Amino acid sequence: MKRKIVPIIVIVLILVLCGIFYYRYYFVFGDGTKAGTMNYFVHKGYMFKTYEGKLIQTGIKGSPASTIQSNEFSFSVTDQKVADQLNRSAGAFLELHYKEYLHTLPWRGVNVFVVDSVISVKPTTPQ
Repeated sequence: MKRKIVPIIVIVLILVLCGIFYYRYYFVFGDGTKAGTMNYFVHKGYMFKTYEGKLIQTGIKGSPASTIQSNEFSFSVTDQKVADQLNRSAGAFLELHYKEYLHTLPWRGVNVFVVDSVISVKPTTPQ
């Protein structure tokens, strides 16, 4: 009887741990679209080179102390084609589709927001 219970408990424990790992690192918590002007996009890292960027969203955001600050969206990119498209679009007004994860992985980037596609690119006109 005990010979059958121990392997079942081990299998159940492994399945539970796999489920927890999947939920923490691979479950897409949310997804959506952000729009703004990209002013920062780099390829960096020690062991895992990842693409990291920042998008300044339009409009202004006031804090309780009545100071004005920009609304920045920090993101990572894992797809090389998307990274190449973003490299060519520095300073343009972009609409980006992203996925939000609960935690980061070293090979996925340093942000929980991972951009998976560029919806539109509109060049900014000088004023």
